[in-house]
Amino acid sequence: MSRLVVITGGTKGIGAAISRRFADAGDKVVALGRADLDVTDEVAVGHVLGSLGEIDVLVNNAGIATSAPVHRTTVEDWQAQLEVNATGAFLCTRAVLPGMRERDRGRIVTVASTAAHVGQLYTAGYTASKHAAVGLMRTVAAEVAGSGVTANAVCPTFVRTDMTTRTIRRVAEATGQSEEDSETSIARLSPLGRLLEPDEVAFAVAFLAAPEAGAINGQTIVLDGGGIQA
Repeated sequence: MSRLVVITGGTKGIGAAISRRFADAGDKVVALGRADLDVTDEVAVGHVLGSLGEIDVLVNNAGIATSAPVHRTTVEDWQAQLEVNATGAFLCTRAVLPGMRERDRGRIVTVASTAAHVGQLYTAGYTASKHAAVGLMRTVAAEVAGSGVTANAVCPTFVRTDMTTRTIRRVAEATGQSEEDSETSIARLSPLGRLLEPDEVAFAVAFLAAPEAGAINGQTIVLDGGGIQA
């Protein structure tokens, strides 16, 4: 049976790969980019998601990242990452949850990060926001436990996206390394030893969103080759 799948940040990178995977499975996909929805705008979230009908799957994928040591992190950067990565997931989840509970079915999957499990250098706002997003997911999972609704998260290491490309360039500029060597350095931060491909993240999201995954709730799937075992 075709489902209605809504993906925030669904037009580029990881989100685009997730959108393709659900579409290829025959689901009706609504991929929302920044031009379609500001996930930090409470009114807009309620209006856009409320206008789509019965949403079967919500993928909270919209996210931003900046990098700086804590003492150089601006309040503006800190707040922006918390707003998009955590509050955005909260607003979208809150918007779809009543309908899912009423119908007693639904899947909510949040794309977090390995930064949701450990502290990483120069990522105070990003790491805090991803911890918050996973904390939100666990609370939702506790509230829907025993129903036909589930909430889970995927936590990938660095993925081959435009966001990671920008990180590689910043590392190259800061260290004087080539971009190729900078990518290698970043890839070695996990046992995987390479960047993840967006399709690998999409596979994990689709797995958690499958109708057969009703027994999986409140969990994080870490995609890093085994460095974090959670």
